[in-house]
Amino acid sequence: MMLSRSRPSLPHLLSLRLLGTGASRTAAVKQPDLLSATLAFEEPGAFRVKSLGELLRALGIFGLCSFPVLVNNCGKLMSVGRTLLGRRVFSLLLRPTVYAQFVAGENESEISQSIEKMSVLGLRPMLAVPIEEDLGESTGEKRYDDNMETMLECVRLSHSNAWSKDPMMQLKITALLSPELCVKLTTLITQQPYDLNLLVRAMDGEPIKFPGLNESEVAHFLCGLQRLNKIAEASVNKVRVLVDAEYTYMNPALSLVTIAMMKKFNKDGAWIWNTYQCYLKESRSVLLEALRLSNDEGFCLGVKLVRGAYMDKERKLAENEGRLDPVHQCWEDTNDSYNGSLDVMLEAISQKPERYRIIVATHNEESVRRAAKRMEKLGMDKDGGSMCFGQLLGMCDHVSLTLAKEGYAVYKSMPYGSVDDTVPYLVRRAQENRTVLQGIRKERDLLRQEFYRRLSLRGGSQ
Repeated sequence: MMLSRSRPSLPHLLSLRLLGTGASRTAAVKQPDLLSATLAFEEPGAFRVKSLGELLRALGIFGLCSFPVLVNNCGKLMSVGRTLLGRRVFSLLLRPTVYAQFVAGENESEISQSIEKMSVLGLRPMLAVPIEEDLGESTGEKRYDDNMETMLECVRLSHSNAWSKDPMMQLKITALLSPELCVKLTTLITQQPYDLNLLVRAMDGEPIKFPGLNESEVAHFLCGLQRLNKIAEASVNKVRVLVDAEYTYMNPALSLVTIAMMKKFNKDGAWIWNTYQCYLKESRSVLLEALRLSNDEGFCLGVKLVRGAYMDKERKLAENEGRLDPVHQCWEDTNDSYNGSLDVMLEAISQKPERYRIIVATHNEESVRRAAKRMEKLGMDKDGGSMCFGQLLGMCDHVSLTLAKEGYAVYKSMPYGSVDDTVPYLVRRAQENRTVLQGIRKERDLLRQEFYRRLSLRGGSQ
């Protein structure tokens, strides 16, 4: 559904109707079609910046992650471990191992040290508060207000560190707005799209009535929108806020809110970004709809492009509810979806680099090489701001470090908080990314090669 120019509204984001499959034109080649040989990501020298302790820690953790039974049951194992050992001993064991591998730290001092270390390696931080909710986990307005304060602190931390150029942070709307309301909104906007201007006015504090919501739901929605407004106001011109996508049963509502934030805050630059999950069959049409809306409404569009992490749950839900599977049937189809969406965005950037931005958030080496190749063809600067790369802290360092060495802008998603706060986040991420965790053989092999190289150097010096 196209947006009416006379009455702006969010289009039907659940539609599976393909609006197109490619870019409108082919950009002229401005630079030779050549890629650096180092983007084969075969060089263990990328790990020479790591200490011996860091090498051993990564080898040990990645070795354990190669066993599916451990990854699939990590939540139960950690729960049993905490019960048997006690919270204090459990925390002492986790801190120098899994926590140190995947978490930036607990307090400002530890987080700043992690950010500084990333900067020395040529990497940029993307701080992430590990707070989110799913259905049945709603905690009330007081908790959502506390979460807002935590997010505002994340804005401050992201902006205050001088080592970070063009800082970013991640945000989950379900930390500020109940999942149950997001699900109801998703149902409502498939029947009657909401006017974006209503949401913008609600963010400004106007007492708006939303069709289909009862009095308590309207009150909660208004509070949630105003919480998001405060975070956006604090971040504009300082920190780029990347809103995470979640499950298909609430994503249209999350996009509704995110697009409204873009309409209000992205007039002169992409400060609020949305996430597009390319393992979903509808992802291309949703991205093209966002591009159309950005053009019609006159706001800048920031895109975080991911494959997606909720595949098993999405498929199980679809089967239980008798719906069509929303996920692409095979890995190759997902790759085609990701690469096609990447091409669409790079084409848009080549035409209006001041209006569009993208972070290629993937651990897939072929997609990274494809993006770098397209950048060369389009004559885009490696560190020009319109496109960057992103990977998770503690993973895919052979790709991140190589890209940074070649001069590309590379961000690492860095969750932070106490062991108690981050363990549920880490368990959920491990289960969602288990195919990635179980497929890190190449990184493990490169780590091993670097470890043996150091041993040989020590042996030769004796």
